[in-house]
Amino acid sequence: MAAASHRSSAAPLAWMYAALIVYASLYPFTGWRVPGLPVWSFLSFRFPWYWTGFDLISNLLGYLPLGALAFGAQVRAGRPVIRSLLITVALGAGLSLAMELLQGFLPRRVSSNLDLALNAGGAALGALLAALVHMLGVVNRWQALRERWFIDRSAGGIALLVLWPVGLLFPAPVPFGGGHVWPRLRATLDDWLSDSAVADWFSPWLQLDPAASALSPGSEFVAIAFGLLAPCMVAFAISRPGWQRLALVLGAAALGLLATTLSTALNFGPQHSLAWRTPNASAGLTAGLVLALSLIWLPRRAAAGIGLIVLAVLVAVIARAPADAYFTASLQAWEQGRFIHFHGAAQWVGWLWPYAAMAYLLVRIGARDAGQP
Repeated sequence: MAAASHRSSAAPLAWMYAALIVYASLYPFTGWRVPGLPVWSFLSFRFPWYWTGFDLISNLLGYLPLGALAFGAQVRAGRPVIRSLLITVALGAGLSLAMELLQGFLPRRVSSNLDLALNAGGAALGALLAALVHMLGVVNRWQALRERWFIDRSAGGIALLVLWPVGLLFPAPVPFGGGHVWPRLRATLDDWLSDSAVADWFSPWLQLDPAASALSPGSEFVAIAFGLLAPCMVAFAISRPGWQRLALVLGAAALGLLATTLSTALNFGPQHSLAWRTPNASAGLTAGLVLALSLIWLPRRAAAGIGLIVLAVLVAVIARAPADAYFTASLQAWEQGRFIHFHGAAQWVGWLWPYAAMAYLLVRIGARDAGQP
């Protein structure tokens, strides 16, 4: 008998993780050239001797989540375990091979058969761990829990909730302040249009204001409070009113605090891990927590509507935040140092999460079951 098929958040997460692997493997996408040797020649080379323990671990573990997510998505779709394992290993090895071949066209990248073997091994290890979890019955217990806590067709919302703390790992201008993509987008557009005939048309909107000041305490307070309230509203849009929402709010607060503390520790050192916890930040988080707790009985459609307003205000405030010297130094440390291995994942999630959440909430407002409690 075929296994039951379920809509799973593992599928969108696997696709997003694969896209982030492509980004991290080919970043910064510049300097493409035709190599002197065939791009597949690295397959016949001896394993390179110039490697570090960090390289080995990062290549092995980098594909482990992909293997686990891809296996989980297939099993949840009703495919047999063995077939899911084989497909997952093939997908992981195929993606890694494609990335190594493409890296042959980039001067700052070196194709490596060792990386290919480690990536494929990481995907296989992730699939095997996920298979073990599946055989222990954890997936069935999760399905039962999900049916009690969340509505049907909630895979996209659950994926957003899982990704939210990942986005907080990337340096933000204020704690919990995701969506700070406009300064980078403005600089990129200014560079593209600088020599064009329409450059003067867009110049007033694209030029950075050197006199721009930091966010006011009030704006920072709103950004932090709404930064915590936003994922709570996403959770309320896919969950039933009641005490479960209390646990979701407390869980979001705990994950947000942990991710923000870890991000600060990565940027400025473990001894400064709590430097973000200023009186204004603490007040903003308290306000966000109180607001979320006061709305746990809100109907789902109303929660989605309020969530849209919260996210719109959040991105509007964050867009006005200047990139101060410390923030810029933090970004450079992520983009030029070892954090490049996490750069693609955390950066894009942190930038795009509020916009993806707004799109999802719009869909939830128009869903047939949105009017139900």
